[in-house]
Amino acid sequence: MTTRRDFLRTSGTLALGGLMLPRLTEATDWLNAPQAARPVGIQLFTLFGPMNDDPKGTLEQVAKVGYKEIESAFSLRGGYYGYSAKEFKALVESLGMHWRAHHAMGAPFRPRPDGPRPQAAQPSAGAPASGAATPGAATPARPRMDFSKMPPMLSLRDNYQQLVDQAAEGGLTYLVCASTPVGTKEEIDKSIEVFRKTGEACKKAGIQFAYHNHATEFDPVADAGGKTPYELILSQTDKELVKMELDLAWATKAGKDPVALFKEHPGRFPLFHVKDIKADRQTITEVGNGVVDFKRIFAAANIAGMKYFFVEQDMAPNGIADVRTSFDNLKKIQA
Repeated sequence: MTTRRDFLRTSGTLALGGLMLPRLTEATDWLNAPQAARPVGIQLFTLFGPMNDDPKGTLEQVAKVGYKEIESAFSLRGGYYGYSAKEFKALVESLGMHWRAHHAMGAPFRPRPDGPRPQAAQPSAGAPASGAATPGAATPARPRMDFSKMPPMLSLRDNYQQLVDQAAEGGLTYLVCASTPVGTKEEIDKSIEVFRKTGEACKKAGIQFAYHNHATEFDPVADAGGKTPYELILSQTDKELVKMELDLAWATKAGKDPVALFKEHPGRFPLFHVKDIKADRQTITEVGNGVVDFKRIFAAANIAGMKYFFVEQDMAPNGIADVRTSFDNLKKIQA
């Protein structure tokens, strides 16, 4: 299985105030809405291949499923799926959706020469959604991605101000670090310094910075006194400048209880990645087809300080069929 971490770790004041007010009001209204009425978002890494093949057509399909909130990721086309920040914002909004967040790399991206390959389709539990693959019938994985012609990718380490400026240009609410080296104390320290600088720059631009986890952030690091990268990031950054986007599947894989994290750090988790994982704690699957206890987690959303959530299934093997299954299952969970 090619996971998001595998895929990414191969990389090794007045005007501003006026811009922020509509977002704050909107977020307040959103939090007051009943669970079933809250708009569902999607992280576009879920549709990495289709978004590179046909970004406009893929977004049209995403909108038809019912998704309303968009979180973007990197693209082989460069920029924002080949668009500037303003252009991508206009495209998303023309389809009745909102572009809320963007994932940027913490350190420069260095892909393997042959590139990673998405996992083959896995049988889904229960009857398939309309257009889904027949249960038990594996869909061949997409061809390996060719990174040789991809434009240079910006990273927070080297280009944080440019990424913040582009996020502001696109009207984003959040700029999120998708992945960063955390295998040693030195790497953790350097990443924390990047987060501090980016958090400050985001604040000046009227944006919120956040960090997205994988399972490895919960592994003790030997030369850090046995502490985990996650606890060091939480304890050594300003809780107002560096928020967290909790990936629910990776936290579950690591044996962490999301609700316990919310109680330990209330208000620090404005973003969720609504991702599911099977009982083997290895296989990412459609939302509702795994073991993540979403009902219990969403019941603690106010403790977390959650503002937006994005469905993610790393490079979903069945594309739109998979995101439709996740959407339909999540709506049942929210009911």
